[in-house]
Amino acid sequence: MVVQAGSGVYWAFAAAVFFLYWACAPSPRLRLAAVLLANYTFCARFGLFYLALIPACSTLDYLAGLGLMSWKRPALRRLLAGFSVCLDLSLIAGSRYLGILLNHGAAWDWVFPLGLSFYAFQAMTYTLDLYRRDAEGSRSLLAHLSAVSFFPTLQAGPITRVTDLIAQMAKRPQLSREEGGRAFFLIGLGLLKKALIADFLANNLVNRVFDTPNLYSGGEALLAVYAYSLQLYFDFSGYTDIARGTAALLGIRLPINFDRPYASANMTEFWRRWHLSFSNWLRDYLYFSLPGGRTRLMPYVNLVITMFLAGLWHGVTLPFAVWGLLHGLALAVTRYFMARRGRARRPSTGLRHALNVFLTYQFVCLTWIFFRSASLSTAWLMLQRIASLTFSLENVTPAFAAVLILAAAVLFLGKPWYERAAALFARSPFYVHAAALAAVAIAIQLLGGQGSAPFVYSRF
Repeated sequence: MVVQAGSGVYWAFAAAVFFLYWACAPSPRLRLAAVLLANYTFCARFGLFYLALIPACSTLDYLAGLGLMSWKRPALRRLLAGFSVCLDLSLIAGSRYLGILLNHGAAWDWVFPLGLSFYAFQAMTYTLDLYRRDAEGSRSLLAHLSAVSFFPTLQAGPITRVTDLIAQMAKRPQLSREEGGRAFFLIGLGLLKKALIADFLANNLVNRVFDTPNLYSGGEALLAVYAYSLQLYFDFSGYTDIARGTAALLGIRLPINFDRPYASANMTEFWRRWHLSFSNWLRDYLYFSLPGGRTRLMPYVNLVITMFLAGLWHGVTLPFAVWGLLHGLALAVTRYFMARRGRARRPSTGLRHALNVFLTYQFVCLTWIFFRSASLSTAWLMLQRIASLTFSLENVTPAFAAVLILAAAVLFLGKPWYERAAALFARSPFYVHAAALAAVAIAIQLLGGQGSAPFVYSRF
């Protein structure tokens, strides 16, 4: 049975790690060894071959880092950085396409059960930061191995700079009662997002409509698109909450990954709120590395290139390519108009701001059609069904409508409400935390319906 974040096996594993880690807390080496043991145990549940693959690649990245810290010759530094980046990129390509290549283009039954994209992106931050002299590396192999494969971030992020993790793990950890309460709040919230909202929306309409669009009315197809936008957000942000909460119980802070993205007034703002760790990675390590940044035209072209590659990272298929191109073009157009009117202009407010938010959300939902569709023909069928203007809601149950409305209301809930709820929960006694988590588990068991599906981004 695979250790899937949110499963019972995962929580038994996380509890064991928690007690082992804090028992080893006084000793820096034992503390790092406990983290490394947890990381590799987590990987081993997906496949024993990961116990050879990940340590080998991590050690090679560590050696490249040692060279970058020691040698000053530009050509040699470029060679080391290039080797490390190619190694990590080969993990992404190999874990997805090795089977197809070996089987001459046909589907292969065996696949990598643990996607290595997030590990590779995280690993590359270390080498590239050292190459650019943006951070100090570590000469401790144990510290590097523990940080680069930190188990809460391994499946779906958030992508965290390895140097930041090393720095946090080097300090004596501390966990106050309030910090522990906030960690449990994140974990409980993540479970609710995943099981009671994301999976419910997927199982009760979204999957069926995208699988067979012709069987549904235009109204149901449109509703499925909006529902998918909520499913994807609550699924991915739910994973992030669980990962951040698990790490917080070990005294380690992971970056925020979502900041009410559907309240964005333009596409630039959207990508400052959606999947922040990936967005920042694309900006810092890809966009700024592309040539021609100081010319008048190339910054716009580079935005399109960056988002096109981001689309292909999700999968080398035409729907993902179209999704990336649409976002790249939207970002380029947004940047062009922002440059023309001047960045000093105050942001719009009132009715105009609400209209901008509405239009931005509609565009994002349009692009989600390509992101979710298995092929361009499916995406085209979805668009045709919506354009048909036929209206029927016979496949929409009252329970689905209630969850959809609740999800939309929670999505646009202001930050003060969230902060008050988190602070109130954090200050509550431990038995309130235990009772709340037990209630979450019972609610998921009773209302979860068809069981918990894998997190969407765990396959990327």
